[in-house]
Amino acid sequence: MRLLYLLFTVLFSISVAVAQSPNPVTYPATGYVRDAATGKPIQGANIVVMNVSKGYVTAKDGYYVISLPPGNYVLKFTHVGYRPRLDTISLQKLLFREIVMEDDTKDLDEVIVTSEAPDRNVRKVEIGVSQLSIRSIRRIPPLLGEVDVVRSLLLLPGVTTVGEGAPGFNVRGGSADQNLVLFDDAPVFNSSHLLGFFSVFNPDVVRDVTLNRGGVAASLGGRASSVLDVKIKEPDAEKWHLDGGVGIISNRLGVEGPIIKNKLSFLAAARGSFNDFLFKIGPQSLRGTRANFYDLTTKLKYQFSEKHTFTLTGYLSKDVFKLASDSLSGQEINASSTQFAYQTANAVLRWNYFVSKQISVTTSVILSRYRANLTASDSANAFDLQSGVLHRQIKSDLTYTPSEKHQWQTGLSVIDYLVQPNTRTPGPLSNVLPVDLSRERAYELAAYVQDEWTVSPTISVLAGLRYSALLNRGPAAVRTYAENGPVEDESVIGTKTYNTGTVYHRAGGFEPRLAVRWSVGEGQSVKLGYSRLRQYIQQVTNTTAALPTSRWHLTDVYTKPAVADQLSLGYFRNTKDNAVELSAEVYYKTIANATDYRDGAELQLAPAVETQLVQGQGHAYGLEALARKNKGRWTGFVAYTYSRTFLTIDSPFAAERVNNGQAYPANYDKPHILNALAVYRPTAWFSLSLNFTYSTGRPITQPYARARINGVVIPLYIDRNQQRIPDYHRLDFSMTFEQNTLTKKRKNESSWVFSVYNVYAHKNAYSVFYRLTPRSLSDAYKLSIFATAFPSLTYNFKF
Repeated sequence: MRLLYLLFTVLFSISVAVAQSPNPVTYPATGYVRDAATGKPIQGANIVVMNVSKGYVTAKDGYYVISLPPGNYVLKFTHVGYRPRLDTISLQKLLFREIVMEDDTKDLDEVIVTSEAPDRNVRKVEIGVSQLSIRSIRRIPPLLGEVDVVRSLLLLPGVTTVGEGAPGFNVRGGSADQNLVLFDDAPVFNSSHLLGFFSVFNPDVVRDVTLNRGGVAASLGGRASSVLDVKIKEPDAEKWHLDGGVGIISNRLGVEGPIIKNKLSFLAAARGSFNDFLFKIGPQSLRGTRANFYDLTTKLKYQFSEKHTFTLTGYLSKDVFKLASDSLSGQEINASSTQFAYQTANAVLRWNYFVSKQISVTTSVILSRYRANLTASDSANAFDLQSGVLHRQIKSDLTYTPSEKHQWQTGLSVIDYLVQPNTRTPGPLSNVLPVDLSRERAYELAAYVQDEWTVSPTISVLAGLRYSALLNRGPAAVRTYAENGPVEDESVIGTKTYNTGTVYHRAGGFEPRLAVRWSVGEGQSVKLGYSRLRQYIQQVTNTTAALPTSRWHLTDVYTKPAVADQLSLGYFRNTKDNAVELSAEVYYKTIANATDYRDGAELQLAPAVETQLVQGQGHAYGLEALARKNKGRWTGFVAYTYSRTFLTIDSPFAAERVNNGQAYPANYDKPHILNALAVYRPTAWFSLSLNFTYSTGRPITQPYARARINGVVIPLYIDRNQQRIPDYHRLDFSMTFEQNTLTKKRKNESSWVFSVYNVYAHKNAYSVFYRLTPRSLSDAYKLSIFATAFPSLTYNFKF
């Protein structure tokens, strides 16, 4: 780590020295090119200096640098799907210009307006990286009118979920907690509203979504499977806007605009769902149900000068969910008064410093807090169960572009974790005992360096090295177990106490990253990628889909960090006009220290959670194929994934083995997944979308036999995850009617969206269970979350 820190310091010093060297011949004109509607940076925009016929291209973040002698120039900005933009400049010193480009809605052949180069999938070095714009997400038929960022990811190759309405998502053989979800750089520990039905991201503020599932850059880490990076759009610095929407489930309202024109701008968007009245007018069995949520997103941007930009992002959300007692009658479930409540609060302060045309530095201070609460109000068994995670971080990244062939990046990060596993407080007259589990504290340190090197016109390399470490610190009381014995309560031989601030355990290591692109012909490339990822915090649960109250746990003396090594190979091809994209990727991944739970584990209130967990090896492999049509009145894609994921938990001790040490499918193992999306847009104001999805049923553990002991029937289980629920399939449909901008010259925009989720009302199984009585074990029952078609109507507006 000291070596990387020294490298960072030396590189920064040399870069500043280069930046400050005199240059009497030219001055740089620099800035960003953005989408006028969304504020999203436009990558691959062409810039032509008309006077001297020089050409330039914007970088990934829309940034451009043009070095010219002093004088007056006309710059022409062009990009596929956008109207050309001319800009006249007088270059006498360093000049900063922010350019906005409007989409060309008259060109119906270019239905999908993209802020990337149209052949970026072939030319980019990264492999296993998918980017979705909010435009493309809005074309996917929504559930109950809610445009959903996370649900849109499920259409991508290699992404799945354990069930309909389940929280989180699974990527290439990883569990849901192995995905790092970032909202403007702040981690989100629960990305779902209403226990998994909707995501926490308000679509009105989302700029773009990037999922790194194969080629994770060295600047990112902390999870073993993927990184989902959701960016908030920039506030409009020139004029005020009001937008929102009215739907069945939630209502949205947002405002943005300049406080000081082109200097200080602000964005705020709120979304709320207060639907208790719907349950009160529904069936009697649902009248006690509560299902509400709200979220608030804010962003303040201050353009201090041409070189300094400050942004402050805030996010707050809360969910309350309570199931009516009558809805559970006859189900042998004593949860009539249980209420779930959970809340997320994030804040990010970011400083962008453009040192020169070659160097930029971004420094961020990040705060993320997640709290979960489970309340039971029965007087005899009343209790309140609280848990949470506090994440405090500071990081700094430096980008140095010495030439067109190299772009260096390096950075440092320090995270301070405070994990509250669970605290149970009894009610006034309750028989429940109080429990207060010890807090977990640690620092996570990271440093990295990487270089994107254009070796030749046909070969590019992205190579990086990251070092990360976790330092557990006191106060803490750590158990000591008997040598050569299992880790269980009966094996405890002592406890060692550590004072506040004392580091009592360290774990860490290097994480190499590599991606190579080889252009094998016009519009064709072959890519190879390798990455190693380490994960130091995980969510421990023995349910298929983790509940909001499932506890988080840090790597410690007895729980090792998960280490994932992934190798991937892909072929990418576009037609000559980029109208059709074809790609295929294969991957193989191993996971060291994969975590599962022991048979009969009780995780929620275990004082030493290591006695309930087991670790072993995991491996996953698969094929991902994608065919996409980008142009014409009919657009869309077909994606197919074949993937397998297995875990092997073996030990000399029977209590620490699963399936007798033999490999078994993970809960999220689904061999076959097929997704298809078709969008028809005959005019500028009307579009129709169809979405079909199919997947193999996930594994489950069913009773192998039953025994009668003292007149009571007991189910017998042998091996884990050897059966499957029925296969899943569903068709969705939506129609969008937009204000006809070609004939109506009005400043406001509006649209109506009508959609039907699960058109043919297929009763997909979420789980299969058996009803157990003292005398018998009944036949299997199938639980369906959405067992019928769900129509919805949403009105969206913008002024």
